[in-house]
Amino acid sequence: MKNLLIKNAVIVNRDGRQTGDLLVRDGLIEAIGEGLPAEGCEVIDARGACLLPGLVDLHCHLRDPGYEYKEDILSGTRAAAAGGFTSVLCMANTKPVNDCAAITRYIVEKAQAAGYCKVYPYGAVTKGLEGKELAEMGDMREAGAVAFSDDGAPVDNTRLMEAALLYAGRFDGYIAVHPEDRSLTADGVMNRGVTATVLGLPGISRAAEEGPIARDLILAEENRARVHICHISTAGCVDLIRSAKARGVRVTCETTPHYLTLDDTACEGYDVNAKVAPPLRTPADQEALIQGLLDGTIDAIATDHAPHHIDDKVGEFLTAAKGISGFETAFASCYTRLVKGGFLTLEQLVEKMCWNPARIANIPGGELKAGAIADMFLADGEDWTVDAQRFYSKGRNTPLDGKTLSGRVLMTFQDGRIVHQREEF
Repeated sequence: MKNLLIKNAVIVNRDGRQTGDLLVRDGLIEAIGEGLPAEGCEVIDARGACLLPGLVDLHCHLRDPGYEYKEDILSGTRAAAAGGFTSVLCMANTKPVNDCAAITRYIVEKAQAAGYCKVYPYGAVTKGLEGKELAEMGDMREAGAVAFSDDGAPVDNTRLMEAALLYAGRFDGYIAVHPEDRSLTADGVMNRGVTATVLGLPGISRAAEEGPIARDLILAEENRARVHICHISTAGCVDLIRSAKARGVRVTCETTPHYLTLDDTACEGYDVNAKVAPPLRTPADQEALIQGLLDGTIDAIATDHAPHHIDDKVGEFLTAAKGISGFETAFASCYTRLVKGGFLTLEQLVEKMCWNPARIANIPGGELKAGAIADMFLADGEDWTVDAQRFYSKGRNTPLDGKTLSGRVLMTFQDGRIVHQREEF
């Protein structure tokens, strides 16, 4: 492994920034300072660009095994690296479901062979994600699962969810819950409100998301269990979690770039690329989510990267698949909306996309300091135009195609090794 020296960078952590050089030896950061020796090193001149810890994604879908026509581990991790991600946690709703050690090992080993990004699998909460019987969490944990999730098939049985929370605690793990009452979402395809009425589309109420969150917060509180709430989208979700945290409930949560940057008017024109679960909400919900980031209620920003084949998205809004391909636009979306928009500093964005996610998942990463792994990326604040046809992901399903964003990922490093480089840099 080559030694690496990155010169003339603005080195950004959650607690501040400094201008200087960063030296990598044997995959670890050896020193940060000015005028570090370049002898025996590959030297990269950052030219004043920002050097940030590698992004850590708490929630993505790599579709592998079983849905490789949508995405596979190779294409997904390459797309993640292009977006500045060096670690991702992938959901278990594959085919077959990741509900046993053999599938967990398959994901871990294939990701290691791909080499673009570190992959940490979620194991399924129940066998086959059928909500009937707990999966073998202990075996999956030993095989490399970092936690467990019902994403894609929420556990409706309250007693079974309580048992899952208690069982995961035995392995110092947690349950990442997909809050959805499927009896309320029914045939809904977007947020229930004015836009849905104008478009003549069936809506999804806030209660479909907030009700399950209330249930799982009560279970976590009563059992002193640890729970993580996925992809929250409403002001009511923020209020519920803020109140629970004030009571000492062991809860963390995430929202996504699309809930922070888009609202339900993105569905106008029946744009199927704006169809996602939970649905895009309102500007008032966006404001509540941003306030939740600022006051610490919302711990992390995750992508919920959900790539689909074009055949799954083309057609009527009612039948199109739900999901947005988010790896390659996540950082720029958040930088444009939150940092340039004056809501968060770049340091605070690092906290929400790097430091906090790594701490929640209990994995390495999230900071640049001597002795830390050299997972990081270079970025500038320049404008660029999203071209979905140039995505590394197989999923081109994004409502941002053709939009101008700020914040380009120039280079991404895993363990000090270049895994992505923008052509013009």
